[in-house]
Amino acid sequence: MHQPNLSIMKYSIIVPVFNRPDEVNELLSSLLGQTFTDFEVIIVEDGSQKTCEEVCRKYSNQLDLHYFMKPNSGPGQSRNYGAERAKGEYLLILDSDVVLPEGYLSAIEEELKREPADAFGGPDCAHESFTDKQKAISYAMTSFFTTGGIRGGKKKLDKFYPRSFNMGIRRDVYEALGGFSKMRFGEDIDFSIRIFKAGYSCRLFPKAWVWHKRRTDFRKFWRQVYNSGIARINLYKKYPDSLKLVHLLPMVFTLGCAFLAFLFLLGIILFFVLPAGMPQATGLGLSILALQPLILYSFLIFADATSKNNSAKIGILSIAAAFIQLTGYGCGFLEAWWKRCVLGKDIFSAYEKNFYK
Repeated sequence: MHQPNLSIMKYSIIVPVFNRPDEVNELLSSLLGQTFTDFEVIIVEDGSQKTCEEVCRKYSNQLDLHYFMKPNSGPGQSRNYGAERAKGEYLLILDSDVVLPEGYLSAIEEELKREPADAFGGPDCAHESFTDKQKAISYAMTSFFTTGGIRGGKKKLDKFYPRSFNMGIRRDVYEALGGFSKMRFGEDIDFSIRIFKAGYSCRLFPKAWVWHKRRTDFRKFWRQVYNSGIARINLYKKYPDSLKLVHLLPMVFTLGCAFLAFLFLLGIILFFVLPAGMPQATGLGLSILALQPLILYSFLIFADATSKNNSAKIGILSIAAAFIQLTGYGCGFLEAWWKRCVLGKDIFSAYEKNFYK
């Protein structure tokens, strides 16, 4: 049970929730085992039809837990709502679908004592209890072969942009920046960009990792990464210097896949319409040639994912997850580029159906 602290509370954990009572139960259960206990938990119910009020009531005598219900406004504004009611020196922003190891808060405390930071974040990984599909999705989001980059906890980049599934920031810095913007997608990256532009320090805390469930099926995963592609163009329109070469790779991959698919179909057509012999073999050869890059890439994904997860099934699922991650992002990027950069449409009129009501 969390004991009251006469001094300023160290951490306020803020979790926006939308129809996720089971996930909140797992998150709160993991908070009971934290080795560092100077924290409060703020659950912000964002207009859910399936609320977690009963779940929170179950933990109210074991954690310093505050539950709020509000009309639906999206995760960014719900985090701001929680921050306004927080008492901690640092705000820890978590997604409702994460589970914390017992040393999570201790790792943050140790990093801050070693070298203070205005803002920070940690990596994520898949828990052994996750489904094979969730593990495959986690692989796709963190692998070097899918431009997962910093999400996998790599320290090679000169700047680390924390994401809202596992982000920490000093409360006074949060207030100075005005919290999250009203962007529906990419609001966490927008916030991180503003942290750097305001001259604050931001670091990766490698040991402050979380188990992150992510999406549970490929259809939802497609929509998630599709929206991420949209967000990248929205961020580009707001901060032109934020677009880097790595952000173009999923778009290039998507166009490359489309071109190879065209060559494959062209080869099949030529095989059936050209006369037998060398001309017909040319069509077949074109189709085989078009498949080779995709087969090679699929083999790399399969081998790497199988090795990391000790499962050939996860390796196979990871091939699908990798293609969804790259082409979904690429398609969202291309559509947003066309609508916003070519047609000059506004973010709300172009993507109004993607915003919370």
